[in-house]
Amino acid sequence: ELPTMKMLLLLLALLSAALPASTAPPTCYSRVLSLSKEITESFRELQTSKTDSCVETLPRLYLDIHNYCVLAKLRDFVAYPGCDRVAEVNELKEKARSLYTILISYCRRDLVFLTDDCNALDIPMSPPIEHS
Repeated sequence: ELPTMKMLLLLLALLSAALPASTAPPTCYSRVLSLSKEITESFRELQTSKTDSCVETLPRLYLDIHNYCVLAKLRDFVAYPGCDRVAEVNELKEKARSLYTILISYCRRDLVFLTDDCNALDIPMSPPIEHS
């Protein structure tokens, strides 16, 4: 019986080594970071598709969760009165509202804001140019 147990344990060890490691549950920071990127990308797509003329009047929505001004930016976007007739805008406002709630409620103690430069959220930085 002992050799059978050893064989079973060896088989389990080999199987667990062969299977991909389970990913860690998302942290507050990783969830906020991914949601902010998703919102920023959705806003860019909305701006390029211009499904409605009101989309051009929406407040700019470039998000940096390390900037304290992101809270005001999200509040302004969600409260913006225009474009209620555009489904994509309403979906984006819901995502922005969710991000705001996560930032002020669930992740309040976990986040560190590195800046409070509100202008930086109006003019998105370009990615660095790689030199070859």
